[in-house]
Formats: sequence, structure tokens, C-alpha cells
Amino acid sequence: MSIDIIKIQGIKKYYKVGTQEVRALDGVDLTIHDNEYVAIMGPSGSGKSTMMNILGCLDSPSGGTYILNGTDVSQMNDNALAEVRNKEIGFIFQSFNLLPRYSALENVALPLIYSGESKKGRDIRAEKALESVDLTDRMHHKPNELSGGQRQRVAVARALVNKPSIILADEPTGNLDSKTSVDIMKLFEAIHNKGNTIIVVTHEEDIAKHAHRIIRLRDGHIESDEVNPNPVKHS
Repeated sequence: MSIDIIKIQGIKKYYKVGTQEVRALDGVDLTIHDNEYVAIMGPSGSGKSTMMNILGCLDSPSGGTYILNGTDVSQMNDNALAEVRNKEIGFIFQSFNLLPRYSALENVALPLIYSGESKKGRDIRAEKALESVDLTDRMHHKPNELSGGQRQRVAVARALVNKPSIILADEPTGNLDSKTSVDIMKLFEAIHNKGNTIIVVTHEEDIAKHAHRIIRLRDGHIESDEVNPNPVKHS
């Protein structure tokens, strides 16, 4: 039986811009199950970035409820949200967000610092995460000594290291060439096959086609929510 990892009901996010009120999300309902692979798409201004920020507990909604893995996070303060983020969500960003002075291993171990685990224990888990993305031979290299694809693999390993409920990827191939993009999407497929829930926010149809479900936003509403009958598969 599938478990609801995410359940949002009547989610609203309103911003004031001067005297105008912008309705970035205007009463959105959405359920995502355990081990789904979902793409969220939409043109600029559709609300997809706002949706990502709320799903990732980076921002709180103006109204509505958000149940993440059984916990209502919609009314939490910033400190409580930070704790949920660290435990439940693995982030992958377009710009990698790696610390330049840290090695790949140190970057991957960062989310574990708050877990109270010893440095040795953190390093062992970080090594395993880097091994899972085929970067064992690069773990002591700094980001500027790695290619774009390798940097994104480090970011993927960092997202996995805490064994989160959700992998949330924001335009994960936006800074990569097409061949490297394919490699990263192969990696996502392998991660999904191991039982992870993946949400990819993208404006690229080619990337969305890898997902098993595609949600399209427009003007703060869900325009369509469809199963992808033929997701791109890699041998």
C-alpha cells in the first residue's frame, strides 16, 4: 500500500508587490506517494518556484495545510522547519551549492553535522553516498577540481546522505551539457529504483519526460496532473 509522503490542501501563497497582491499559489491541492517520481513544470510566473520552496520547507504558505510524512509543517517556525528540512528532504540545485574550500567528502558530510554523529561516522556515511554516485576516486577533490557533472554527483550524494523521505531537485541539469544531463538523469532513475521519492522542478520537457508523473502549473493553479505512460528509461 502506498503511503502519502506529501499532502497539501488549499495551499496559498500571496505576496505584496507595492500595493498589489500577487497570488503565487491560489488554493492548490496535491498528494504525492512514497516512491513516486514527479516532475513539476510551468512557465515563468506559474508558481513552480514558490511550490518548490513550500514543498522543501524553505518557505511557509499564507494559508492551507501541508502534511509532510505525517507531520503538519504548514504552521512551523523557521527553526522547526530547518530541522524538518535536514531530516526529511535532500536538495539538489542547479548551481550545485557546494562549498568551494571543502572536499567532495566534506561537502557530502555537511548535513550530518546536526545529527550528533561522530566525525568518523559522518565520513563513513559520506563515503558510502559518494560510492553510490561513482565518485569514490574523487572524494578528496575540491569543487574547482571537478567537472560540472561530477559536481552535480557530489550534490546528489549530499542529498542522499541523510536518507531523506524526498529528493527535491530544482532544475538539476540547468548548468550541464546534454550528455552530462543524460548521465545525471540515469542516476536519478537508479535512485528512484532503490525506493526514493523524487520531485524534479524543471522547465525542460526532455527532463520532465524521465518522470512517471507530470504536474503542470499555470497562474498559481494546477493546470494538469497526468501519469507519464512512457517515461524515458536508460539501459
